[in-house]
Amino acid sequence: MKLPVALTIAGSDSGGGAGIQADLKTFAALGVHGTSAIAALTAQNTLGVIEIMEVPPAFVAAQIEAVMADIGVAAAKTGMLSSAEIIEVVANAMIRHNLTNLVVDPVMVAKGGARLLRDDAVDALRSRLLPLAAVVTPNLPEAEVLLGRPIRTLDERCQAARDLVALGARAAVVKGGHAEGLLAIDHYFDGNELVELQSPRIATANTHGSGCVFSAAIAAELARGSDSLAAVHQAKEFITGAIERSLEVGRGHGPVNPMFKITG
Repeated sequence: MKLPVALTIAGSDSGGGAGIQADLKTFAALGVHGTSAIAALTAQNTLGVIEIMEVPPAFVAAQIEAVMADIGVAAAKTGMLSSAEIIEVVANAMIRHNLTNLVVDPVMVAKGGARLLRDDAVDALRSRLLPLAAVVTPNLPEAEVLLGRPIRTLDERCQAARDLVALGARAAVVKGGHAEGLLAIDHYFDGNELVELQSPRIATANTHGSGCVFSAAIAAELARGSDSLAAVHQAKEFITGAIERSLEVGRGHGPVNPMFKITG
């Protein structure tokens, strides 16, 4: 049996709700073989991140090379990359292997508030990874950091998507989950088309891993041959289902459920 292959380059979540673990579940649920390069180890649960240990950049590069040399991938996504040095080796690997189906989830802060990206790494993410991205998927706080300004209104979200593309990404999705209102409204821009994606806002605290699952779903759909807008539409539908059927696990922010189509 032959499946499309996708690669996640991200952090490991010992609680199983986000990061590498969430990405691999998402790939599997969408019929894609998942491979991984772990960029950081976290000791965390639903209450928060307790400790972080970065993986040496050379070993991050070695994991990517091992996958690419033998298996090859049709798409990749990044999550928690932690440092400028790790971002640099990831960018170099994407260029070396001409991997154009790259989804950049600019992970900066965990649900519990822990910083997952060093301050000095933001410039590296902006200058090195964004120009390689097929799609970049910031939430509102992440978009504000990347663009250096507050983003409050719907018009400002539209402009943020445009400006992220101006920084080099081929498409951007500015996610509206951190805003208020009855609808969760995301804004997609690909240099030509500006699209508003809406879904009902689901009343739950169990949203741990939502950004990881959304970006992994986009990468999976790109690996399956979808264009970026179709991939984003499908990922929006998928993450909505994963939040609707989120898991009651732990005593804090429970995880979304990327296996919802299997577990019911």
